Amino acid sequence: MQAHAQSQIYVDDIRYMNRPFHFGVTMAINNSDFKYALDTNYMKQYNVLDVQSVKGPGFSVGIVSDLHLSKKFDFRFVPDLAFAEKDLNFTQRNNDTVANKKTESVYIDCPFLFKYKSKPYKDMRMYVISGLKYNIDLQSNADSRKADDQIKIIANDVSLDYGFGFEFHLPMVTIAPEIKLSYGLMNVLKNDDKLIYSAVLKQLHSRMFMFSIHFEG
Repeated sequence: MQAHAQSQIYVDDIRYMNRPFHFGVTMAINNSDFKYALDTNYMKQYNVLDVQSVKGPGFSVGIVSDLHLSKKFDFRFVPDLAFAEKDLNFTQRNNDTVANKKTESVYIDCPFLFKYKSKPYKDMRMYVISGLKYNIDLQSNADSRKADDQIKIIANDVSLDYGFGFEFHLPMVTIAPEIKLSYGLMNVLKNDDKLIYSAVLKQLHSRMFMFSIHFEG
């Protein structure tokens, strides 16, 4: 059994190094929210007592494109279509009621990542991954003129992604469960002091936790 496992890793290494790249598919679940900063208007106004960011669930599907730089380093482009939900709760000062403002997003994600792989142990190995991701939110309401109290979200964002995972080498496919964190680098809030809830916010940055499973050839 040990000889078979060692042979399998050797075959996988030769297979990867004899071609410059490989492909696969990925599926993931996510949990996301906003990191927010309050505006100076928050201390001056009398409508909102408190603001809370609430995590929401989502999922994504995508394609793996992996360029082999060496036995230990890969460059990866993993575009996906992601569905995410983030809530902001605003506690009203006059009667302590909570107004929930839900943000539902459909992202086209374009992550460019570097992957560093450890030495194999039997039929598996660990890896770490990091890079930048460009997001387009197809559900962006930044140009909407409806509802005088909504939070308007800009469509474009860039995030820092990093995480780790494990490769399990099977005869025909490599299965790789992965945990990754994503932190938005851009302020996605479209400020509008005429909107009740937007006026108390200065910045919104998206954050996301992802658990993915990659199936790679």
